[in-house]
Amino acid sequence: MSRAAERLKLLIHHLDRPPAALSAAPTSGQTFTHSHSHQLRYTFDTGLLTPEQRLSYEENGFILIKNLVSENDIDKFRQEFERICRQEVKVPGLVVMRDVAISKSEFIPDQKAVSKIQDFQEDPELFQYCTLPQILKYVECFTGPNIMAMHTMLINKPPDAGKKTSRHPMHQDLHYFSFRPADRIVCAWTAMEKVSRQNGCLVVLPGTHTGTLQEHDYPEWEGGVNKMYHGVRGYNPQHPRVHLEMEKGDTVFFHPLLIHGSGMNQTQGFRKAISCHYASADCYYIDVKGTTQENIEKEVKEIANKKYAMGDQITLKDTWALRGRLVQGVRTSL
Repeated sequence: MSRAAERLKLLIHHLDRPPAALSAAPTSGQTFTHSHSHQLRYTFDTGLLTPEQRLSYEENGFILIKNLVSENDIDKFRQEFERICRQEVKVPGLVVMRDVAISKSEFIPDQKAVSKIQDFQEDPELFQYCTLPQILKYVECFTGPNIMAMHTMLINKPPDAGKKTSRHPMHQDLHYFSFRPADRIVCAWTAMEKVSRQNGCLVVLPGTHTGTLQEHDYPEWEGGVNKMYHGVRGYNPQHPRVHLEMEKGDTVFFHPLLIHGSGMNQTQGFRKAISCHYASADCYYIDVKGTTQENIEKEVKEIANKKYAMGDQITLKDTWALRGRLVQGVRTSL
């Protein structure tokens, strides 16, 4: 077992001891004394994550689990997505999005016209992803036993049309959420096929989950930016980054403050992934008025009013309360 894992085991089994007693063996000539501020903040000890995995998430804000979702399940999700694209299925509340470069061309009722679908909580086939036992076992490590599925997406990243619009700007998912605390929220993101740097894999900035929510807005990209694709205004472009290349069925779990994005799809095929943001049912809603999230609330209200004629009274909180679904345990707050 590595020294990192040994240090973590010491923390797990001795957290009830006085802080001064929590010391680790010297590493690289240094000696660390662990106080309460160094206790494990981001995960629960359910017996599933190894000490090394817990420490890795603590330091980096993400962990990658290989081959978690079966090929059979992924193929079912793909088939349902294709039915939706052919307009054979009508799903209440579903948001269908097209790449800004594609949306300027003639509409074709086919998956080539769709870059993403969101809010598929009313589609029984796709929502099965959010209730997969092997996913929820990991989610519980981050949220605790009472789990809400809050935000659902199936991403169909198209081949770039030459305008670089298939990119997704670097962002923090918490920018879109009006519930807290952030540490009890986690995203599960599953590759539906091989994901590489060539077809636009996720790019993450390890350790940025320990910071705060940054100001977001549309980046000033020459080819245009897709609707709702806000980006972080002030992150350090020199920060070390990791490209998450994945095989079909691999799943990454990451913190909502982790800065991440994705590159262009430089292949001729579509890059598919399915994801769900989960939150502890013990989380609570906040009012984003007067915060950096006011711009996203304004945009969401405009879309809701256009789609449902709900007027100005709807808030960002309301939209999340409508979408959230209990998937495990008891609905205590959200």
